[in-house]
Amino acid sequence: MAELEEKSSCEASIEMLKKAAAEDRQTAFSRVDDMKSCTIGASGICCKNCAMGPCRLTPTKKEGEPEKRGICGATPEVVAARNFARMIAAGTSAHSDHGRAVAHTLVLAAKGEAEGYQIKDRIKLLEVAADLGIKVEDRPVEEIALEVGETCLAMFGNQEGELQFAWRAPEPRKGIWRKLGIFPRGIDREVVETMHRTSIGVDQDMENIMLQGSRCALADGWGGSMIGTELQDILFGTPTPLKAKINLGVLSEDQVNIIVHGHEPILSEMILLASQNEDMIKKAEEKGAKGINIAGICCTANEILSRHGIPVAGNVLQQELAIITGAVDAMIVDVQCVYQAIGELSKCYHTKVITTSSKAKMPFAEFVEFHEEHGLDIAEKIVEMAIDNFPNRGKVEIPDKTSDFIAGYDHEYVNYMLGGRFRASYRPLNDGVIDGRIRGVVGVVGCNNPRVPHDSVHVQVTRELVANGCLVVMTGCAAQAVAKTGLMTPEIAYKEGVMPQGLREICEAVGIPPVLHVGSCVDNSRILIALTEMVHEGGLGDDISDLPAAGCAPEWMSEKAIAIGQYFVASGAYTIFGASWPTTGSQKLTDYLFNGYKKVFGNTWDFEPDPDKMVTKLLTQIDNKREALGILGKRERVLYDMAMRRELKIE
Repeated sequence: MAELEEKSSCEASIEMLKKAAAEDRQTAFSRVDDMKSCTIGASGICCKNCAMGPCRLTPTKKEGEPEKRGICGATPEVVAARNFARMIAAGTSAHSDHGRAVAHTLVLAAKGEAEGYQIKDRIKLLEVAADLGIKVEDRPVEEIALEVGETCLAMFGNQEGELQFAWRAPEPRKGIWRKLGIFPRGIDREVVETMHRTSIGVDQDMENIMLQGSRCALADGWGGSMIGTELQDILFGTPTPLKAKINLGVLSEDQVNIIVHGHEPILSEMILLASQNEDMIKKAEEKGAKGINIAGICCTANEILSRHGIPVAGNVLQQELAIITGAVDAMIVDVQCVYQAIGELSKCYHTKVITTSSKAKMPFAEFVEFHEEHGLDIAEKIVEMAIDNFPNRGKVEIPDKTSDFIAGYDHEYVNYMLGGRFRASYRPLNDGVIDGRIRGVVGVVGCNNPRVPHDSVHVQVTRELVANGCLVVMTGCAAQAVAKTGLMTPEIAYKEGVMPQGLREICEAVGIPPVLHVGSCVDNSRILIALTEMVHEGGLGDDISDLPAAGCAPEWMSEKAIAIGQYFVASGAYTIFGASWPTTGSQKLTDYLFNGYKKVFGNTWDFEPDPDKMVTKLLTQIDNKREALGILGKRERVLYDMAMRRELKIE
């Protein structure tokens, strides 16, 4: 039990881990102890791309020792580059399939063929149409939406030319992509070409493989993910800041608890709508419940949180723990980051796990296929299944732990809150960076990984960045980790010792917290747009690579994170990962990513598992950019003593 205290910095999670141990239930936290990673695979130099292998290469240990190669002659750097590029392709596929589904739904909604869906943000529709060169004068909204949806769907299959959303990038950055020959064409084409090049006997050049990897990643950040974000705003409304609650304590003892988990709001929006139906509420009351409580896990949580203020039960590593409370009547899942283990675990309690996508089935779960054309009817059927399951509850143990926070800081609202309705502008943000009140801007993003203490690295890195004057923007499960700490409430600006005076002045004046929740993992595209707006506003260089800005993923685990990191680096942003790094078996490739990319993209990848050293690297990067811009003010790094570290624990 004492060891469980070290598994997470989230008290609600520790409480459920103790319950799981007492009941002899497995979770990701316990399975990780039994699963030792293969050092060769983890370092990126195991090749299983043909039946001659797998070829398990090992790094050269002695000077002059022959380099170990695969049966086909592939060197460690080529094997590592192929594996890395394939991770990018997989991550791009996940985000882009999400975007494709949203574009398809927009087309159906515009045609009036998708029950329950409608155009909720007409202004955003017109802005996106203008960016895509679509005429809007005197045309019905539905006609414009149809053309926007069809244009976005066409981006997936484009064979030549340039991906249209990528035209939003700063001009110098687009020039770099064109010079390198990596301006993305069609999203699907880049994924297919990446997989082809990394097959046996095709591309044998490390740098050439990574150029295509960059092109593929850019098709994600400036393509698939951006399509998902922009069209979700059109369909479901562009987020604005709102208050919500987070952690397992949001579950209710006397209501039907439905958790939506996965990534696509196409499903969760209809589940939410169905749960508000008076007939559904009446049925719940007839079963003895006082209502229907919707809560989210993972990035589906971020989607419905940002638009409706729906509470968040937890991030990806809390999906099993939510079931262990005994209070979840149905966990409704779509795609991505859903553990197979929840199906079997649900049989130990009363929870129904309901899968909804033909792409993502699992054992021990009920399958109800979701189709947008009949979205509301299907959602009502699923909600009724949860209601019918309410009387089957056994003992319920819900941790009494919740935290308040603010979410919904998209690019448009940041623009508005800084400049007002008539003078929306990034000027105040740029001025705050130039005059030193804001040291720099850091994106802290990514997943949770049970190989590091749950939430704790996200929290420590973010706290220290804020303590050193950085404005932090967050997405995904990382954002949910820090939402539990109070750093996402404006009131934190009035607490002594949290941030320096300059950052506090800006937070107080604008009414924002020092850490901004900007959405789900596809919404990292919002950060690309924000960085581009900072460049366009002027005073901080001509390209994203000039900005005193950086990104990090302290607890990453998904291939999607690699795709995100690669498109940020290829867009000019320094990006550092923690937990582990998948190319350490090849010193040549690692040096190329960590050093050689400086000449290629103006910034590089980096890796640092130690949170203290990660913060040092981030601040050094920001200060170097400030110095190059001539705006570096002398300042000391705030170092945390043991007393301050004890306060890092989530309350």
